[in-house]
Amino acid sequence: MPTVMHTPAPTPIQRKMDQAIELLERRFLERSELIRLLMLGMMSGENVLLVGPPGTAKSQLARGIAQLFGSEHWFEYLLTRFTTPDEIFGPVSLQQLKQDQYVRKTNGYLPSAQFVFLDEIFKANSAILNALLSILNERIYFNGREKETVPIQFLIAASNELPEEDEQLTALYDRFLIRYEVEYLKHASSYEKMLTLPTAPLPVVFSLYDVRDIQEAAAKVEISGPLVYFLFQLKQNLEEKEYQLSDRRWKKIANVWKTSAAIHGREQVTIWDTVFTPHLMWDVPEDLPVMRELFEQQFTEMLKAELENELPLRHFSQIADKWKGRESELHAFQFKKEVGAKLGKEALERNRHLLEESREQLTHAAQDLRNKLLEWLKREKDLQAYILEKNRLIHHVEKYTVKFAYLRIEGERILQQLQRTYRTVFDQDIPGTDYDYTR
Repeated sequence: MPTVMHTPAPTPIQRKMDQAIELLERRFLERSELIRLLMLGMMSGENVLLVGPPGTAKSQLARGIAQLFGSEHWFEYLLTRFTTPDEIFGPVSLQQLKQDQYVRKTNGYLPSAQFVFLDEIFKANSAILNALLSILNERIYFNGREKETVPIQFLIAASNELPEEDEQLTALYDRFLIRYEVEYLKHASSYEKMLTLPTAPLPVVFSLYDVRDIQEAAAKVEISGPLVYFLFQLKQNLEEKEYQLSDRRWKKIANVWKTSAAIHGREQVTIWDTVFTPHLMWDVPEDLPVMRELFEQQFTEMLKAELENELPLRHFSQIADKWKGRESELHAFQFKKEVGAKLGKEALERNRHLLEESREQLTHAAQDLRNKLLEWLKREKDLQAYILEKNRLIHHVEKYTVKFAYLRIEGERILQQLQRTYRTVFDQDIPGTDYDYTR
C-alpha cells in the first residue's frame, strides 16, 4: 500500500456534479444523500420515486434538477383520478381524426419532454397507467398505430403514500428502480436556515451530452465475476428473508453500478460502485433497515476480499491458526529437549523440522503483517480522500472509515495471535514485530 496518496484531479463531469450537488444542498436542507442518489439516477436514466408527506419539497427538488439542464424540456403534472390522457399526452389531432386516425399532438406534453415530474402518480386512472408502463420501461409511447420514441432522460414521480394492491399499480411501481422516503426536517438549525434559502432559478450546469456520454461509457463497463456473484448472493440473502425482486430490477441495479463506474472513469465495476444499492431494493420504507443490514454485511466481506493485496488477512489468519493448532505439540517437544527426554531418531528429526518451519513462518508472517499494518495506519490518516476518490457521491464517509478501522483491528488481533504462539513455543518475542496496539 503506498504511503503517499496522490488524488487525481476531478474530470469535467465530476466537477459539474460537485457544482450541482453544492447548488442543490444550499437550498434543500437535510437532503444530501437524496441529492447524490438523484445525480446517480439522472446519469443512469433510471426512474425515481419520492415517497413522503406534502410539504417536503419533493416537487421543488425535481424542478431544481431540471433547471440544472435548463427548463425548456420540462413537463410536470399533478395527477388525480379525474386527470384525462389529453392532459398528459396531448389532445387528439382533429385533422388526423378526419382521416380515421386516432393520433395525439404530443408536442409540449409528456411524450416530447426530456425531464418529467409526476406528482401523486398512483392516483392516475387506468388509461394513463397503461401508457405510462411502456414510457417508463422502454421509453416508447404508442400514439395511435405508431410507436414514438420518448426522449425522457430523467423522470421523477412523487406520492404521499404507496400504491394499494393492484396489478397495474404494482407493475408501475416496479418500474421505479430508485426509491426514497422524504421526511420533514429534523434539526433546529435547518429551520433557522430555511427562512433565508435562495429562491433564484438554478444556473445551467449540465448539457444533455453529459448524460449521453456517461451512458455510452457505462454501456462499455464490465462487471467482474466476483461482483456478479456479489449480486447473486445478495439476491439469495434477500430471498432467505422472503424478499423478492424481479429480474428486471436486478438488471437495472447492475446498470446503476456500471453508471457509477463510468462517472468515476473506471472500465470495471468495483465494490465502491454499489454503495446506494439498498435504496434500489425496498418495496416499503420499513424494509430499508433490513436491506441495509444484509447489504452492509456482504459489502464488508467483499471489501475485505478486494483489499487482500494490501492487507491479506485471510493469508495471515491461516498461518496463525495453523501454528496455534500445533502449539501444544511444539511446546511439548521443546520441554522434552530441555529435560533430556529420549526421542526416536525419526520423531526427533520430524519435530526439529516442524519447529524450524514454525519459527520461519511465524517470524515472516508477523514481520510482514506488522509492516502492512503500519502502512495501513498511514492510509487511515487520509482515509476520507481515499474513499471519496473511490466514490465521490458518498455522503457519510465516516461510515466507511469505520470499516477500514475494523479491518486493521482484525489484523492486530491476528498479529497478537502470531506473537503469542511464538512466545509460547520459543519463550521469546519475534524480532522486528514491535507494534503499538494503543494508538
